Amino acid sequence: MKKLLLTFLFLLGLGWALSTFQGLAAQGTYDSIVLDFREDIPPAQVEQQLEAIRSQYDLQPRLNSEFSGTDNVYIVEGDRQRLRQLRKEFGKFVEAIEPNYIYGLPKPELYRDSDCSTSTPEDNAALSPNRPNDPLYSKQWNLQAINVEGAWLDSDGANVTVAVIDTGITQVPDLETTELLPGYDFVNDRERADDDNGHGTHVAGTIAQSTNNNFGVAGIAHGAKLMPLKVLSSQGGGTVSDIAEAIKFAADNGADVINLSLGGSGESQLMQEAIDYAYNKGVVIVAAAGNANQNSAGYPARYPRVVGVSAVDASGDKAPYSNFGAGVDLSAPGGNTKNGESGGILQHTIDPQNGTPAFLAFQGTSMASPHVAGVAALIKAAGVDDAEDVVRILKESARPVQDDTLNHFGSGHLDAKSAVQLAVNGQLTFRDFFRWLRDNGYLNPRFWIDGGTIALLPKIAMVVGSYLLAWLLRNYFPFRWNWNLATGLVMGSSGVFVLRSLYLFDLPQWPLRVMGSSLPELGTAIQGNPALNPIFASVLIPAGLILLLLGHRDWKWFAVGTTLGVASCLAVSAAIDPALVWLGSGWVARGFLAANALACVALARLAVRPGGVTG
Repeated sequence: MKKLLLTFLFLLGLGWALSTFQGLAAQGTYDSIVLDFREDIPPAQVEQQLEAIRSQYDLQPRLNSEFSGTDNVYIVEGDRQRLRQLRKEFGKFVEAIEPNYIYGLPKPELYRDSDCSTSTPEDNAALSPNRPNDPLYSKQWNLQAINVEGAWLDSDGANVTVAVIDTGITQVPDLETTELLPGYDFVNDRERADDDNGHGTHVAGTIAQSTNNNFGVAGIAHGAKLMPLKVLSSQGGGTVSDIAEAIKFAADNGADVINLSLGGSGESQLMQEAIDYAYNKGVVIVAAAGNANQNSAGYPARYPRVVGVSAVDASGDKAPYSNFGAGVDLSAPGGNTKNGESGGILQHTIDPQNGTPAFLAFQGTSMASPHVAGVAALIKAAGVDDAEDVVRILKESARPVQDDTLNHFGSGHLDAKSAVQLAVNGQLTFRDFFRWLRDNGYLNPRFWIDGGTIALLPKIAMVVGSYLLAWLLRNYFPFRWNWNLATGLVMGSSGVFVLRSLYLFDLPQWPLRVMGSSLPELGTAIQGNPALNPIFASVLIPAGLILLLLGHRDWKWFAVGTTLGVASCLAVSAAIDPALVWLGSGWVARGFLAANALACVALARLAVRPGGVTG
């Protein structure tokens, strides 16, 4: 009965958590509706349905752009109530009737002016001969952080086209030698896609700023061509329908890579179809994870065929604003201007205050995404055509981050040099592999003592230790092994710890952390804190279980197993990582854990002793 009650309470709590979480797909703002009519419907029938909408609802459907006719994509004004009415009346004629969500620039987007005269080409003279002669390159810590100079030995992005779907691109002086292909302004429905915000030009500069021109700064894939596609207004907002159209436009006009430094919180079937369309044509799609510091990337970064990029600062730590968790595939420099101008991402763009060219340092996942798009262009130029292969190389060549339990970094930190080497050689040489092992700590014995990213060896030691304690007790006080005892040993010592690194699309991650935690870890599992709560990491809860279940014939063994498991967990933690909330990680914490481990062993011994508390 108690087993059923505990199971019921657990499922009830988990169900409540999931039911109250709306998910990103259920959120988002909009003031218009997308009607994507089925392409197999004759034009006369489409017009018939449009006329019905005009007459019944006094609406004026319009094509989203001059390119929408073949796809039958129309826009009407409306809210949630009108959306429900249209779905009910016209659902059988369309592929989708959905909100035309408004996406925008991930906030905050901070910037600081930078004076081009503060650095000269001589600043780079004593450095690597492979460094460009751009006078402000010495301030671009972000390019050096991704090892771009090593990548330039084999690729500069030549003959690759990168579509920048953003606020447009203005060809400022430091983009003078970069080729801009014909694009489109989906906001104003015109061919010329100039930038009236500064964001798009800044993003374009990171990808392909003119380089080795004795002026300004450098770009990652400076040999690539840029395709400007304006979908965001001067205020930074744009609709899902425009973004989806721009993605298809890019795919149909020769883009090899698409960068989306924008996002929102509404899922769109129209955009998903556009992404699939571009991906199936071999286009690599990269998007910003978002700047809300939340445990999930925004859309479109969350879509399966999009490389979602989180942001790191100059020290390689997660930027304080960056989203993380589900949807993050890779991390790249996004900067932190709170550390001063040198902490931001410096490029040549237009000043949003007066529209004049300026060297500005921005921060954001918007700045991280074009780093990955630029390296994708380098990989494409090195001879890798298939989008799936490019994405695989980006992830396999990344520098992994240890103990990334909340998926701050995805596959790791972007590494342009390793990515291009992998693309050129088809595989890393033994020397490259050995250097990768060394640089990432795998040749350091302490890495294996710590257990790497999921603390594998300590977890195994905790489980083995709990069984060893049970075996020792059995030698003194014989009892039978059973499933209740075994379950308690695991749940008290390690839990199903692999669940802690599992991320499910559009779901909160804390239930997985809770289900993947041992009893001592439950006190900080929801927060994702690796330190233990002293209340949970003590003899208190095992003692409560013993007292609660001592009269039950079977479940008392679950309490005994849990007590021994907790003892093993605390003992291993005391030896390897004695981190406790409030008590720190020094000798006080170590002594606390060791003392409570001994108390748990004594309690379990008392419980199984003939005539002890279990009777």
